[in-house]
Order: sequence, then C-alpha cells, then structure tokens
Amino acid sequence: MSQWLSCASQFKALLLCSALIGCSSHPNVEFTPQHIISLSKQEKQLKRSLMAVYNVWQGVPYRLGGNSLNGVDCSAFVQTAYQQAMGYQIPRTTLEQVKIGREISYQQASVGDLVFFKTSPKVRHVGVYMGNKQFMHASTSKGIIISKLDNPYWASKYWHMRRVSFSFEPH
Repeated sequence: MSQWLSCASQFKALLLCSALIGCSSHPNVEFTPQHIISLSKQEKQLKRSLMAVYNVWQGVPYRLGGNSLNGVDCSAFVQTAYQQAMGYQIPRTTLEQVKIGREISYQQASVGDLVFFKTSPKVRHVGVYMGNKQFMHASTSKGIIISKLDNPYWASKYWHMRRVSFSFEPH
C-alpha cells in the first residue's frame, strides 16, 4: 500500500510539473504590473499602439510574399506594424530592414526595436520587440503571434536587434 501511495505522489508531482511547463510556453501578452513600471511613458504608448496592430493581425496566416490580411510574411508584417502603429515607413524586405537603424545589444532592447534571427544558413526572420522578452512576428506555422525570445527555438536562432530612430506620436 505504501508503495502505491509513493507512486501516486510521484505521479501527482509529475502532472504538476507538466502543467507548469506547458503554461510557461505561452507568451504573456498582457501588461504585467512589474512590466508596466519598467516601461517609460513612450514605451507604454508604443506598446499599446503595437498591440492594437497585433489585435487586428493576430492569427493571419503566413504567406511568403504576402502583405494582406489574407496572408503575410515576416518583413511585410513588420513594415505594416511600423506604418500602422508609428506612422513610420521602413523597407519591405528583411534584407533591407537589417540595414536600417543601428545594431543594439539584447540588454538595450526597447519596445519597437527590430529583432532578427537566422533560421537557416540563407534565411533571415524579423519581428518587433514588445518588451518583457517578447516579440510579435509572422510565424510560418502559426501566423501572426507573439513569441518569447527565450523560447529554446528562438534563442538558438537569435541574430541581433536594431533600433530604428523615429519620433513616435500615438495614433
């Protein structure tokens, strides 16, 4: 009987760990109290504007070369997010986007910075940093989503971040 109780306890512990691990893989797209305190007034406004764009585009499927709500690729979505949230025009392709602004360190990241990944030897991916180690982007498998930079896949593909200088006026 005591062996059965020990197995049952281990099983419960395993279930609890599995549930916690499963929950940690979902991005937190809400403003957390600690995160709001750490953002400047401008970053808070910019995040609200970017979240408004995300709310319209969330789940739109990935389509290479696409630039509409019927399907969009990563660089077109980033271009659209900058235009709609900030009124700022950036180039259309990742190849051109990686040339704008200036490279910054991961520790300097601020809401609205571009985040770049090398997903294969010749393929680059781009998203918009949302603060709290999160970025929004066009995922090839899930469409427009918010992902965590410390997700093992994205952490292994991380290349660098770029800051584009612009003056933000909330829309």
